[in-house]
Amino acid sequence: MSRKSITIALDGPAGAGKSTIAGRIAKQLGIHHLDSGALFRAVALKAIQAGVDTKDETGLAALLQKCQLDIRVQEGQQHTYLDGVDVSTEIRAQEVGQGASDVGTLRCVREFVTRRVREIARGTSLIVDGRDIGSVMLPEADYKFFLTATPQERALRRMRQLREMGKEADLSEIESEIIARDRQDAGREIAPLIQAPDAIVIDSTQDTVEQVVERMLVHMKQV
Repeated sequence: MSRKSITIALDGPAGAGKSTIAGRIAKQLGIHHLDSGALFRAVALKAIQAGVDTKDETGLAALLQKCQLDIRVQEGQQHTYLDGVDVSTEIRAQEVGQGASDVGTLRCVREFVTRRVREIARGTSLIVDGRDIGSVMLPEADYKFFLTATPQERALRRMRQLREMGKEADLSEIESEIIARDRQDAGREIAPLIQAPDAIVIDSTQDTVEQVVERMLVHMKQV
């Protein structure tokens, strides 16, 4: 951990708690946190706002020609900006989440987001969470982790998150969506959800956030 800059890749399925864990790790180490999923959600939101089908690659490719994505840290929290507007709350809607999984299957979108992630990561110490950070976006990351949990536990966490944001949430509906998204993310042709061969696997089903963070920090100190 004595390097001038470090890059940590944190991958895993939807609802595994990657963003929360990454935020804690970033705070502990005094580095930046980049939630790559927020970038895909922002692209999906742009498509929805423009009336473009989130599975229409031609339409998305044209839309991306005029798409500006930025990440800013405000009061310790990541804020996602789409074309200069803070959309951090809007991108957490369930409709946008499904749209994000759709656009994530498109080569033009993944290449767009991958370029943006690499631009942000260049020369910066940070932890990036997503689906294929350690395997595709940042294969040279200094540390790689794969965080998972049962679909039931992930659905429960997601429901709590939505309700804390003042949004209605149905547990069974969320669980069904998570299972469907797992299947889609793992089976897609372009950059499927996959554990990097050199990643450390952490099952957080029975663990608290603090316990997961501690396990990751202990591993990094040992390397």
